[in-house]
Amino acid sequence: MTKKFKKILALDFDGVIHAYTSGWKGPRIIPDPPVDGALTWIENFIKNYCTVPDSYCAMAPDGDWEVCIFSSRSRYMGARWAMRNWMLKHGFDPNLIAAVKFPTRKPPAIITIDDRALCFTGTFPNPEDLVNFTPWNKGGPGAGENE
Repeated sequence: MTKKFKKILALDFDGVIHAYTSGWKGPRIIPDPPVDGALTWIENFIKNYCTVPDSYCAMAPDGDWEVCIFSSRSRYMGARWAMRNWMLKHGFDPNLIAAVKFPTRKPPAIITIDDRALCFTGTFPNPEDLVNFTPWNKGGPGAGENE
């Protein structure tokens, strides 16, 4: 019998889940609120596509996906624990937190959601666009689209 590997959804923490409006304050200091709808969206993804912990529902079927939350802060001691606790502090369902993985590095994902990435479409971007890139929460592309 071969082991079935789960598809990985990789979510960047700062700027995607954590609003990150204050900027870098240290690996374990996470001062800002969640991006609107982020925690609910992750909970719903887990419930619909992942294997939920028995503490949530012992009879739920196994899902094909797993959620991995990463950040440049992930490699620092205590930072992954800080992200986990920040999510719980901001209302993430404690029965679902066990379904979330916090790797030390960006995992080999099927899909990655990151505020500081461009989707490669087969054509390389203009270098000036890269030099002048600004993430959505600082007024860059996509700013205000959810309003």
